[in-house]
Parts: sequence; structure tokens; C-alpha cells
Amino acid sequence: MNSSDAETSDASSFSIARQHIVDADKSIVGYELFNRTQGDRAHTLASDVSLVLNVMAQSGSKLVNGQADLFINATHESLTGSHWDFLVPQRTIIEVPPYPGHETAGIEEARLKMMTLRKRGFRLAFNHTVVAPIYKSWQGIADFVKVDVRAIDPAKLKALVDAIHSRTGAIAVAEKVESAAQFEVFRDIGFHFFQGYWFSRPEVLKSQVISPSQASAAHLFNKLRSEADVDEIELAIKKDAALGYNLLRLINSAGLGLRTKITSIRQAVMLLGNERLQRWAAMLMTAGVDGKPSLAGNMAVVRAKMMELLGAKTLSPEEQEEAFLIGLFSLLDRMLGCTLADALSMLGLDGAITEALLKGTGKYMDLLAMAIACEMEDATIFSEAAQRLELSYREINVAQMEAIVWADAVYQ
Repeated sequence: MNSSDAETSDASSFSIARQHIVDADKSIVGYELFNRTQGDRAHTLASDVSLVLNVMAQSGSKLVNGQADLFINATHESLTGSHWDFLVPQRTIIEVPPYPGHETAGIEEARLKMMTLRKRGFRLAFNHTVVAPIYKSWQGIADFVKVDVRAIDPAKLKALVDAIHSRTGAIAVAEKVESAAQFEVFRDIGFHFFQGYWFSRPEVLKSQVISPSQASAAHLFNKLRSEADVDEIELAIKKDAALGYNLLRLINSAGLGLRTKITSIRQAVMLLGNERLQRWAAMLMTAGVDGKPSLAGNMAVVRAKMMELLGAKTLSPEEQEEAFLIGLFSLLDRMLGCTLADALSMLGLDGAITEALLKGTGKYMDLLAMAIACEMEDATIFSEAAQRLELSYREINVAQMEAIVWADAVYQ
């Protein structure tokens, strides 16, 4: 396969944006996060999970490590999702919409789900309809009530804010504030927090998540559910470049608090454990969009396995793992739509892996050159790399075929 025929980017079209929330002194107290790809469409469980995956991937940045809280929208379907397990409860406010149709039974069912989240340390935000009598059972668990000031008759805003304070005791947040004059008025009638274009326009943050195929995420999930051994779990992850990338992003995120960088998929599997990996795989299945790996992702897996096989005679097991990761991450620039240097910096990798990928030097350079030469059918580079590796054409061809079969096996 000629790599020039591959797509230039496999990065997800997912786009995350944040907007400041400030207090009466105009100090930033939080950020609301938006799924910009949703537009005016209703949020779904899948879009909620994708948002949380991107928040996890931002761990280590100012977005996640600062002192401000994160306001994240949720659907009622996603209130019991496993994606909440990967966020810091004390930093997270879950924004919950009114129950569809305002059905009494549904309102009570949602309250029980929200109570569970609140006991774990999450706080809850509602829109102004929570002050209505039918939502009385929600009023005692409201930490924030948000009001779209453009949607309410100005003459009724003061009474609404008074009702928020008397019925919920929550912090009243004025949304869609667009001028200094509005800010002064809304502050004087009792709003505590403010959000709108006058303070900041939504800032788009680049997606740092590659969506794996649902087939590979489901395959991993089934292996975990059947309590397969570490070798099988490691193998399932290695067969999808997106799984390997996202796993190392997760294990090295600030939220997990590890002091050293993890650069081995096997080590990451052992550290996270079966239960947390199951929840992670379930999240990826929910957020997946299709049944097959991307073109660049499949090429990266073939490269990785081929480099591992070609190095079997001369490399230690640890070095073979490094060779595999070099091949696996060699197309991250296409998959994420950024430079390879930026992609690798998200993983915090250094040493031989970055030396081979960014500088084209080091002991793995010839293995990577050979894998690329096989894709490009470049006879000159192929011959030169084969001589340096002291491998016969037959050995190289066998390794390439085995790598292709190995990469395809999980999708059969």
C-alpha cells in the first residue's frame, strides 16, 4: 500500500469548546464545556461520552489542572454512564436538562440517579425550570441554576432570581450576558455567576482523542468480561492504534496521579486493572462511530507488528515493545491532524521512541525505514535497509505478510 494514498488526517471531527464563567468580581470560577460538533442537535449518550473522553485527554493542561470548575452537559440517559468514573467529582458540575415531557415518574427516576452522583461528590446544575412545582424534588439537590437572560422577560427576572434563592438555595448563573450594562443589572438583582460573550467567546480546543473502531473496542470489552489473561488483553489493544494511544493518554493523565510516565501497553494494562479497563472499553464502544479501523490506523498496526517481527533476532523483549510502539505511533500526525511532535508530546514519551520518530535516528531507524519502504514499494530504500538489518528478502516478505494477517485477524 502506498502511504501517499492514505488520508491526510484520521482525527475525529469532534470539537470541544469552553467558555468562561465568572463571579461578581469578574474572576473566573469555572468553564462550561461544549461539544461543538453537535450544533443545534440534541445531545446523546455518545456525544456526552465523547466530551468526557476529550476532557480526560486534556488532563495535564490548564483546562483540567487549574482551580476552576468544569460544567459539563449531560443527557438523562448518560447520568448512569461509566464515563463519570474518570472525572474528578469535586471539580465537576453536571448540567441536567428538564425531564422530557416533565413526566412525574421520569423526574423521580432522574432524581435517584442524580442523588447517586451527588453522593460521589459531583454537583448539579439545572436551568430555571427547576423552580416550577413539578420539580420540587430536584430543588434540594440544585447547586447551580442557570438562566438564559435573553429568554426571560426582563420584568420577571428579579422574581425568578428570588425564587431560585428561596426554593433551591443554589447559586444563580446568568447566561448570555452581552454588555457591561446587562452585567450591572443582573448583578444587582441577585445573580452570583455570569456567562456570555461580554466576558469571553467560546474557545475551541483541539480534539486529542482518536476514536477506535467499535469492533476493536467491543473485542477488548469481551476479553475483559471473560477475564482473559494479560497477554490476550495486551494483544487486543495492540491491534488498534487508537486503543494504544488512548490507553497511554489515560494512564499518563494527571487525574491518575502517577509519578512516572508509562510507555508500555502491558504495564498500563496491569496498572489499571480489569474493572477500570472494562469501564474504559465500554466508553469507547459507546463513542465509536463505525465498525472498522481507519486506514492510517490499520497501516500503523501493520508497521508496528512488522517492526516487532523484524527485530526478533536482535532485540530484547523490552526493545521489541519499543519497536512496536514506534510503528504504532508513527502515523499519529495523520490520525490526530497535528504534527507528530505535538502528538507525541501529549503522551510524554521520550528516549528511543521520540528519537526514531522525530529525528530519524537511533537503533530502530532501519526497522521503521523498512516498514515504510514496504508500504511505498521503494526498491532502493528497501534494499539499503535490508543490508543494514542483515535480513533476507524472504525474511522481510514473510514478516510483512504475518503482520498484515495479524492486524486483520481481530476484525474477522
